[in-house]
Amino acid sequence: MIKRILSFFITCLVLCIVMSLGALFYITEQPWVDFSVLEHYDPGKPSLLLDDEGNEWGRFQLDKREVISIDQIPSCLIQAFLAAEDWGFYKHSGLSIKGIVRSILVNIVSFRRAQGASTITQQLVRLLFFEPTKSFQRKIKEQILSIVIERQFTKEQILEAYLNHIYLGAGIYGVEAACFTFWGKHISEISVDEAASLASIVRYPQRYCPLYDAESNKKRRNLILKNMLSLEFISDDQYNTAINKSVTTIKRDNQALAPHLRETLRIFLEKLVGKEKLYTGGLKIQTTLNRKMQEAAESLFNKHLIHLNKRFTSSLEGALLSMETSTGAIKALVGGNSFQFSQFNRALKARRQMGSTFKPLVYAHALAQGKSFTEIELDEPYTLMMNNKEWSPGNANNRFQGPITLAHALSSSNNIVAIKTFLSTNPQKMVHLAQACGLRPSHTYPSLALGCIEASLSEIVAMMNIFAYRGIYSEPHSIVWIKDQWDTKIWKSSPQHKKLISHHISSQVAKILMHKIEQSKKKNPTSWFASDAFGKSGTTNEFRTCIYVGATPNYTTGVYLGEDNNRSFGAAFASQTAFPLWKQFNKTIAQEQEHFPFDPTLHEESIHALYGTPCSSQDHHAITVLTDQSVTD
Repeated sequence: MIKRILSFFITCLVLCIVMSLGALFYITEQPWVDFSVLEHYDPGKPSLLLDDEGNEWGRFQLDKREVISIDQIPSCLIQAFLAAEDWGFYKHSGLSIKGIVRSILVNIVSFRRAQGASTITQQLVRLLFFEPTKSFQRKIKEQILSIVIERQFTKEQILEAYLNHIYLGAGIYGVEAACFTFWGKHISEISVDEAASLASIVRYPQRYCPLYDAESNKKRRNLILKNMLSLEFISDDQYNTAINKSVTTIKRDNQALAPHLRETLRIFLEKLVGKEKLYTGGLKIQTTLNRKMQEAAESLFNKHLIHLNKRFTSSLEGALLSMETSTGAIKALVGGNSFQFSQFNRALKARRQMGSTFKPLVYAHALAQGKSFTEIELDEPYTLMMNNKEWSPGNANNRFQGPITLAHALSSSNNIVAIKTFLSTNPQKMVHLAQACGLRPSHTYPSLALGCIEASLSEIVAMMNIFAYRGIYSEPHSIVWIKDQWDTKIWKSSPQHKKLISHHISSQVAKILMHKIEQSKKKNPTSWFASDAFGKSGTTNEFRTCIYVGATPNYTTGVYLGEDNNRSFGAAFASQTAFPLWKQFNKTIAQEQEHFPFDPTLHEESIHALYGTPCSSQDHHAITVLTDQSVTD
């Protein structure tokens, strides 16, 4: 009992000292704190990411905050915050004496700090001038500052600053940003129930933010609505209407779109323009992203991985990247199954063995060295010496076909003929061509012909794109230009474009790569899109990685699947795993029928896949090639 009485008198003594100091500063009005933040607060402007149609799909800012004036804030919102936090706001001068006394009594009875007594002014002081640590000294300073602020600023100025600074969960500061994030509208359009929902968050944002727990938000919202009714802020009808509404929030599309690409851009832009300019400078960043293609890619990718993980009882990951054939502009990018789980951008950073997706480059080099797709090479058991050891490669089906054309060897992804072709056409020059394509081969071993080289999905897509666009290499890129807040262009991208192989050769390789797709279209035309297409699959040893990269006249797209730890995930080829996703994506985005711009000097002809002689296009072994002149000449 004595302890309680002593605590009570000590607390009262402290309170008297605080009030006396507050009165002193009230009278002297000493400019000991810079209050300009209340009058001229400017958090800067967020930098916007624009899609290829000029619409926002993401933004960079230090926090989600939109500053508005008190005139834009409806009375129901102000009343909700007063009912929740400080119903005597317009009567006190920064401190609530009744609240302090009530708090002291409750704290003494409970022997702990069970209840605070912060007014809105005190909360604003805490937000602007103090770290979120509790101490006796901080509390005294907070109360003194509250009295000084009440003296120097109007109630409207204090409310405006408070409602623009208050934290409302999920990285959101201020009622305007919260209203737009939760319900997709401006604060001027808010309803009574929504106003109470916002006011309910302040006490405990981690619990009451509707993005985290709508049910907890609703319970506290209803208490605030009851307070608003008792304070006669709202009528009985308004109360009954509001209390029966559920708490729902919308999903903002531009918050979720292309998270892996956005993170990659953030890191790049921080280095390019600096953090301050990126987060507060109001930049406009014109990206190459196409919203419809990106949405399709994300939806199809996630559904496909769910299906495959159930099928193989694995933890598959992977990526999808689609770029415009004529420019190298990235139109869609999926860097993984879950950005929340892993921010690693597998489309740009994961390096996996290419497998057979490397083979088109082998044959392109062979054609440049004078080879022809009508030539015959022997598919047979084959042994080589590598690092003083015998190496006996085989084919995926563990069979050998004997004499076959180079055209059939590429179309059927034959290993033996690819190695022989590689070794017969100056391997060192082949390495130089691969390096010019953005790949990184470091040796001329025969295994290079089978794609024993690591590359990112973006590098593989860029290489394959050469055959879709006249032999020109186009560097993948995702930013076009950057403008400052005054609409002045301060940076422009300059992606690399260079001719690596002739249009003559790229057309011939692309035509061979079309063969399997053309066969599939004949068998089941309704399952395909109208445009021309070609592609190449790649499956690495022990089914560790499955890749499929293919092109239409407009877009070159790649898909890779595999576990992050590079373990085997099951006996399945890329044609069974990666290819279906590639096909579905292109079917979703495909438009009118279009054809590849093949070299007009070439002639289309059907040859026998094994013998290289002319044959009917209806022949079971027929394969269509592009040649300089008829093979019958």
